[in-house]
Amino acid sequence: MTRVRLSVAERRVELLTATVEQIEARGVAAVRIADVAASLGVSNALVLYHFSTKDELVAAAFAHAAEGDLAHLHKLLGRRTSAVRRLRAAVRWYAPTGPAKGWRLWIEGWASALREPALRSVTRDLDRRWKQALSEVIAEGVAAGEFRCPDPEVAALRLTALLDGLAVQMTAYPGAVSRARTRAWADEALSRELGLPPADLNP
Repeated sequence: MTRVRLSVAERRVELLTATVEQIEARGVAAVRIADVAASLGVSNALVLYHFSTKDELVAAAFAHAAEGDLAHLHKLLGRRTSAVRRLRAAVRWYAPTGPAKGWRLWIEGWASALREPALRSVTRDLDRRWKQALSEVIAEGVAAGEFRCPDPEVAALRLTALLDGLAVQMTAYPGAVSRARTRAWADEALSRELGLPPADLNP
């Protein structure tokens, strides 16, 4: 079968997407350049032409995945509706009970970031940008008089810390926390941070 000739940018996206899939399936430590190449039916040399080392490829793959997640987050937070509705949609999407995929990928990333400076930079930047996006919308809601929150940045930190911890529990220990309980805890945490009764979070 004849392969379609891709531009450099298209080829890089193809390689990064395949790498993300391989990391999700095998883990960072086990994945090899050869695995990525084989999954696409290309040579190791082609992968190495675009990414000179495995560490560079892995860091770029996580950055690629992060940009996708952040784009979706900004889409949710950019809707023309109340700050409460936008925040609830974002928290529900981010929580491990929602449709957001890739928790296994990010847990792999956090673990590997302890040893890999390039990957640590990627995961730290994602974490910072996620919290910043949430805190900005919380601040918008405070300014609009929708709710009261004395420190939006701290509120965003507490929310993400809870959701990250729940994701680890659900991913590493299936059945440790039910999906329904996780969603309820996420809603309860958001209502506490915004100083609103849980019923006021409902659309």
